[in-house]
Amino acid sequence: MPIEVLMPALSPTMTEGNLAKWLKHEGDEVHSGDVLAEIETDKATMEVEAVDDGRVGRILVPEGTQGVKVNQPIALLLGAGEELASSAPPTGPERTPAVAPTPVPPEEPHRATMVPPSSAPQSRGPADGAGNGRIFASPLARRMAQQAGVDLAVLTGSGPQGRIVKADIEKALSGTAIARAPAAAAAQAAPPPMPPASATPAASKERILALAGNPPYREQPLSAMRRVIARRLTEAKQTVPHFYLTIDCEIDELLKIRKELNSKSESYKISLNDFVIRAAALALCEVPAANASWSDDAILLWDTVDIAVAVALDDGLITPIVHHAERKGLAAIAKETKDLAARARSGKLKLEEFQGGTFSISNLGMYGVREFAAVINPPHGGILAVGSGEQRPVVKDGALAVATVMTCTLSCDHRAVDGAVGARFLAAFKRLVEDPLTMLL
Repeated sequence: MPIEVLMPALSPTMTEGNLAKWLKHEGDEVHSGDVLAEIETDKATMEVEAVDDGRVGRILVPEGTQGVKVNQPIALLLGAGEELASSAPPTGPERTPAVAPTPVPPEEPHRATMVPPSSAPQSRGPADGAGNGRIFASPLARRMAQQAGVDLAVLTGSGPQGRIVKADIEKALSGTAIARAPAAAAAQAAPPPMPPASATPAASKERILALAGNPPYREQPLSAMRRVIARRLTEAKQTVPHFYLTIDCEIDELLKIRKELNSKSESYKISLNDFVIRAAALALCEVPAANASWSDDAILLWDTVDIAVAVALDDGLITPIVHHAERKGLAAIAKETKDLAARARSGKLKLEEFQGGTFSISNLGMYGVREFAAVINPPHGGILAVGSGEQRPVVKDGALAVATVMTCTLSCDHRAVDGAVGARFLAAFKRLVEDPLTMLL
């Protein structure tokens, strides 16, 4: 019996992914441990291995396909001497995605053939429910409907055998679609899921074009990463009560120490951001109440300082994590952040290297940004936004002078971090930055 290769869940929050590349083709022999395909998640491109031996009988989802649901069959694996039945499901992107199957116990030999397995509950697609329990719609139409918040249950399809296609969704958005009969609509088993905040009708393309006066434009397709960024940041701003604290740090002495340290060895190159990470880690140890996260049951005070550092990518951003930053010196932080940033840009980070953390840092100083306020990355209780170091007039001993000043703004989750706690953290951070020798101890 052919073994179904299912779209794996490569992270706890993954509900769909892009099948970037097949590394095995129809007819190829497969052994346990062989890399079958590359899957693009919302944060990285990951290689997926086979756990069964066999031969690739049929590829159901071609490479380059986007929005493949978790647990959707993507290929069939045949055993020794086994041939594919003529009734096997067809290939191609127009194949209607199967509803995610019920989880099967690990000993079942004819399921999940890709690793790594996820211990998190698998995402379930919306259940079809029309008369016979199913709404016929093309994958593209389903995706468009989900993004625009259109209920497929109230539409009448114009495709073969009443199948809902792209044109039907476009008519629905323009207000010219033909609705199903009321009785058919009432027969739906369950209401459709709420659309993500980034895809509410208020943000539909048609509405935006109308408000903008229909100027010329070009479309940039939404990547999985961009969708997740939109969803998470919308959730953060809507549910996390932000407040902001800003402080100026003089960094002339820090720049001097940095230059001296970098001149003493070729084995490392310490950046200004490495000093920021080190100072933030030590300040969080000094003010542990700032190293916190909110939960409905309790405020979680973390015993370690795991700092997520924002790294810009071509189609979004990712936050690789410096674990146990409070235990690491400047040289170790410099080497680790350089390695993490390089692998982040090439999509080679491991899951544990970009998911989690207890605190975030976002630095836009290299772009000449003087100051800004960053959005908190849940479940973190705070994020430090770092601006550029620039020469400004300051008052010293009652006289005007010039100093290199860096403005930093702390965004706090007011549920977990109070204003006084945030202020104490910034005071400790400023003291460390302005006396950098204390960070070398």
